[in-house]
Amino acid sequence: MQDLTTGSLTRHLLTTTSYMLVGMVVQTLYILVDLYWVGRLGTAAVAAVGVSGNLMFLVLAATQMLGVGTTTLIAHATGRQDRAHANSISADAETARLAGEYLLWFIPALALQFGMIAMASALRGTGNFRPGMIVQTASIVLNILLAPVLIFGWIGPPLGVVGAAVATFVSIAVACAWLVVYFLPADAYLRFTPHDWRPQPALWRQMLKIGLPAGAEFALMAVYMMLVYAVSQPFGAAAQAGYGIGMRILQSCFLPVVALGFAVGPVAGQNFGARKAHRVRATFRSAALLGGGGMVVLSAVAWLAGDTMVRIFTTDAAAIAVGHDYLRIVAFSFVASGIIFVSSSMFQAMGNTIPSLVTSVTRIVIIAIPVLLLARTPGFSLTWVWYISVAAVLIQLVMNLLLLQREFRLRLNFDEVAAA
Repeated sequence: MQDLTTGSLTRHLLTTTSYMLVGMVVQTLYILVDLYWVGRLGTAAVAAVGVSGNLMFLVLAATQMLGVGTTTLIAHATGRQDRAHANSISADAETARLAGEYLLWFIPALALQFGMIAMASALRGTGNFRPGMIVQTASIVLNILLAPVLIFGWIGPPLGVVGAAVATFVSIAVACAWLVVYFLPADAYLRFTPHDWRPQPALWRQMLKIGLPAGAEFALMAVYMMLVYAVSQPFGAAAQAGYGIGMRILQSCFLPVVALGFAVGPVAGQNFGARKAHRVRATFRSAALLGGGGMVVLSAVAWLAGDTMVRIFTTDAAAIAVGHDYLRIVAFSFVASGIIFVSSSMFQAMGNTIPSLVTSVTRIVIIAIPVLLLARTPGFSLTWVWYISVAAVLIQLVMNLLLLQREFRLRLNFDEVAAA
């Protein structure tokens, strides 16, 4: 267990972010490695893996619900020095065919993520980020080694896109088994104890109250992706492949700020549990500066090198054009998105994720209504979707900041109560 209620907040954020960043980089490499090797199989195969990503976001929604609820409640308990409570928490037909084959193995791999996310989130709530980094790094190395062997049949018959999913399944299974080891020592801060295995409805309600809105935000991402794939269907598999590649690159660019967001939760959460209001506010200020500054650099990279990055995964000129346009336009929303990630983590740290859900729903509505109307008009272009998405993100940022200030006034009155 690491006490995050004392010492430099910036140092805590940078240290925990570095651990989370390594873990998230290797987790994203699961997808990028598969996408790179699948890209050798053709445009339809790339589009199939991209379409399958919609289901991945739905599963991420469920795992995020579990992960956020676990991390927040354990962080609060750890901040209160309540170890006992912390332990109790502890496009086309070919594309469709390939996507179906891929999902046969990818769905079980996603199912295993529930156990992996629960264990990693519990450890993260105590301030222990190292196990997740070590396990996920080793797991991605295994995935990198297995993917080309199974896809191209270097040993045994070639499995194509199925081989990519099998490699992911095996690597995640190994990661789950490995994480269990961290809960077995007698001196572990969090342990598996039979006494705590009985159903605890009150605790489940607490976790769902915090985690359900956060999970719904990931479900909204799946809705956005399905909307884009629906309106891009008339443009063919190349357009879907280009968007899929651009989306994966975008996710990679967001890794530092997402890692920072995950670090904000335990740091602000422990200080919230310890009733240190000034440190909770200071955590947001420090994280917003770090996140916004980092995203300025990454937006420039996406603007200048988007075409080069897309070419790594495909040689199809039409797909490259779509991916390039997507990255150049959405780059204008990077800084706003970075601060949104940080502010959403602050809502989670204080145990109220409803405001961030409200702003996410608003963003999707702002995008969906005009896009569905414009998609029926002559001359419709996918670039219209990207510009509308940027505008919606800027509106979401303003809403997030206003609602966060409201939460600070309502929930961070510890100092005033103590003085009275």
